[in-house]
Amino acid sequence: MKTNLLITAIIMIFISSCNVTNVTIPENAMAIIPAPLSMTIQKGNFLFSEKCRIVVSALDDDTKVAAETLALLIKNPTGMEIPVIEGTKAGRGSVFMTLDTAVKNNEGYTLRITPKKIIVRARTAAGLFYAVQTIRQLLPPDVEKESVIEGIQLSLPACDIVDEPAFTYRGMHLDVCRHMFPVEEIKKYIDMLAMHKMNTFHWHLTDDQGWRIEIKKLPELTKTGAYRKETVVGHARNKPNIFDGEAYGGFYTQEQIREIIDYAGSKFITVIPEIEMPGHSLAALASYPDIACTKGPFEVGTTWGVFSDVLCAGKEETFTFIQDVLTEVIDLFPGKYIHIGGDECPKIRWEKCPLCQKRI
Repeated sequence: MKTNLLITAIIMIFISSCNVTNVTIPENAMAIIPAPLSMTIQKGNFLFSEKCRIVVSALDDDTKVAAETLALLIKNPTGMEIPVIEGTKAGRGSVFMTLDTAVKNNEGYTLRITPKKIIVRARTAAGLFYAVQTIRQLLPPDVEKESVIEGIQLSLPACDIVDEPAFTYRGMHLDVCRHMFPVEEIKKYIDMLAMHKMNTFHWHLTDDQGWRIEIKKLPELTKTGAYRKETVVGHARNKPNIFDGEAYGGFYTQEQIREIIDYAGSKFITVIPEIEMPGHSLAALASYPDIACTKGPFEVGTTWGVFSDVLCAGKEETFTFIQDVLTEVIDLFPGKYIHIGGDECPKIRWEKCPLCQKRI
């Protein structure tokens, strides 16, 4: 009976939907994520055309990023090559970008879209870039296509937007230990962060299930620690565990890491690496068992969860290992911060280890 009622309800909804010939979306319902500080809808639209120019008041490597990002955004679906030039004003049908100290927030911007032109003001180049991300979201979805669409016209609703971030730190985390993502997929992930005006990429590079960053002084980390013999299938608490029987792993070379850091930096995103310690260190222990409290044996984690074996707090070798790792990490990553994990570290090994107890 309940099934029949559900089917009837679905049919009625479908029939009633077919009768709707025109749906009007309210002007104030335009979705920008995150929502701007304020947005006022005006009359008319701005249409991108062959006459368009992107004029930047002070064109340098940083401000050029925002201008060229917008030019490429328009070029992909339309084929139009919009010039980026330096100047003090923009003519009809063009975009004007300028740095303005009247904008108080370092990442804030104002965006005025009229039928005649677009004016973007920001205190920094980052603010100009975030304004372009707002323009991106106001354009139709076809703007994301990477091939020319015959006959497409790109227009923007006339409006005035004032925006600045509510939070200084706006970031997302990506775990590449349990599942490793190719460099190109990480770049796409960074693109999505940029579109939503995030400024931090938290890159989880080491864990029990894999060590993903090349440390040249410690080659076993990527020779041994980067690969696990198999992976649990289903929930790790299901007993007995079922495994896929397939070796899995890989790592990022320092050259690839620099490539990703540079790519993120071009979108005003700082990369924070996470190097797990003292727990979640099975991959490190499998590579260098001398930094453990016991003799093992150790293997790279094949299941999920929390494991008893952690870095030995009583051995000097452990601190030498950490110093060697962090020295290369600090050299690679230009940001202010390194995430060192610190979570889910059982104390059982330390409680029974004479060296740990002596240090404690």
